[in-house]
Amino acid sequence: MLRFWNTASRSLEEFRSIQLEKIGLYTCGPTVYNPLTLGNWRAFLFDDVLKRALRFSGYQVTHVLNITDVGHLVGDGDMGEDKIEKEAKKTGKNAWEIAKEREEIFRQEMKQINIADDVSDSDMRMPRATEHIAEQIEIVQRLEEKGFTYRTSDGIYFDTAKFPAYGKLSGQKLEEKQEGARVEVNTEKRQSTDFVLWKFSPTDQKRHMEWESPWGIGAPGWHIECSAMARKYLGQPFDIHCGGVDHIAVHHENEIAQSEAAFDVPLANYWLHNEFLLVDGGRMGKSLGNAYTFDDLKERGFDPIVYRLFILGAHYRSKVNFTWEALEGARHSLENLKKAFLSFGKEAGAVLDKELRAFREALEDDLNTPKALAVLWEVIKSSALPADKRVTLLAMDEVFGLGMNEWKQELIVIPEEIKTLAEERWQARLAKNWLESDRLRDILTEKGWTMQDGADGYAIISR
Repeated sequence: MLRFWNTASRSLEEFRSIQLEKIGLYTCGPTVYNPLTLGNWRAFLFDDVLKRALRFSGYQVTHVLNITDVGHLVGDGDMGEDKIEKEAKKTGKNAWEIAKEREEIFRQEMKQINIADDVSDSDMRMPRATEHIAEQIEIVQRLEEKGFTYRTSDGIYFDTAKFPAYGKLSGQKLEEKQEGARVEVNTEKRQSTDFVLWKFSPTDQKRHMEWESPWGIGAPGWHIECSAMARKYLGQPFDIHCGGVDHIAVHHENEIAQSEAAFDVPLANYWLHNEFLLVDGGRMGKSLGNAYTFDDLKERGFDPIVYRLFILGAHYRSKVNFTWEALEGARHSLENLKKAFLSFGKEAGAVLDKELRAFREALEDDLNTPKALAVLWEVIKSSALPADKRVTLLAMDEVFGLGMNEWKQELIVIPEEIKTLAEERWQARLAKNWLESDRLRDILTEKGWTMQDGADGYAIISR
């Protein structure tokens, strides 16, 4: 039986779906205004592995991953510009162009790391906030009719004091959340925890993205889109809502408040959240110069699938410390896994029942992917028939998503730079210049290559 840590109850629970073998899954998607960081991708990988594990357990999963292409403001407390509008001004492009370009890059990167999109997965939806304005306005109107809103000079706000259960997801009472909130610039808000449902367009400028509404021209707030699109595609309540731990205290708390206030039923039955990705033991941030992206991976010669394996090596509720050395270790593990898998041939085999049962038990234990990976390596080292090992690994890869079925023997192409370094090291060795030889060897090692020295020459080997 699948068990998950449910943030809403703060306990490990046996999973029970609303419709027996069918599951509705909503996961917070990207705000499409700039390159996504490896921290962002940790969340999307968690969502993907969770969906794969649910399907592996026999469930039919309808997955909704929203595209935030409007409404996400740069400041805390609903202040500042829309992130996409700001990026448009910076680049000289239209906000619609920015959103379209960044969404397309996101979809391309999804494929690179083996996450299906709504083109390749018929049970997936990737709705855009801009295409569901009517649904968002409808919820705001309903909240207004029920007395949960008030108007300020810059928008329509949700009054958190009118919703006694506010704070139940984070475990904080309303007064505690107010005490811990940052100093607010918007003095018109009744409580610091109140949040915008509909933001008015500035009177002195025209936004690229704005719509007519019962309250005036403007755009929806960030939180309302999730409530509207989740309800439209999954109903309310639905089974599982996911996101990063940074969403718990504000974004998800606000989703719950507006959805439950509007419709008097829970939004979701289970709330699952992945932990942060650290970098060199500290936080990731653009100001620190360590907000790494897929482009950074590729510049250093790493396939994004290496990062996928790296993330699988940690439990989703544990912080992960990213270093380039750790990623190099994941690449080494992936290469060993490929070599082993390809050595098992292509003959038909039978699944190893005992090992697959241990694999299932690991998944059922709150999606324990490190434990599941340990079972995979036990299969590789076992004395079972190669064909049986191969079939068992393919079954496991339905969850891991490493793309084993596409693996082929690859011809390793040695870059010219590596050839030059290797030759220089060989000449230094022949000249008995051991310091220079060691220095060049270390450079080769950093770049992922080693040299196997012989009496009459050397071989260059990829690690």
